[in-house]
Amino acid sequence: MTVTMYSTPWCGYCQRLKAQMGREGIEYTEVNIEQDSEAADFVMQVNGGNQTVPTLLYSDGTAATNPSLKDVKAKLEMLAAL
Repeated sequence: MTVTMYSTPWCGYCQRLKAQMGREGIEYTEVNIEQDSEAADFVMQVNGGNQTVPTLLYSDGTAATNPSLKDVKAKLEMLAAL
């Protein structure tokens, strides 16, 4: 399973979620939307035109905006069961 986190360096919510996921051993790929215009476009597409971060993209193609660690873990458990 892969998780991609779209973020910005200054986003406090992103920093918190990255730290929480790191403590739980959840691996992810981080994409800075300020340096990747295609990533910024994707984030806007899934967030009603807003560049809301963190936005996570899961291996099944679904996205979640500013999810809690509990939500991330539940989604990964669901994907692992498939």
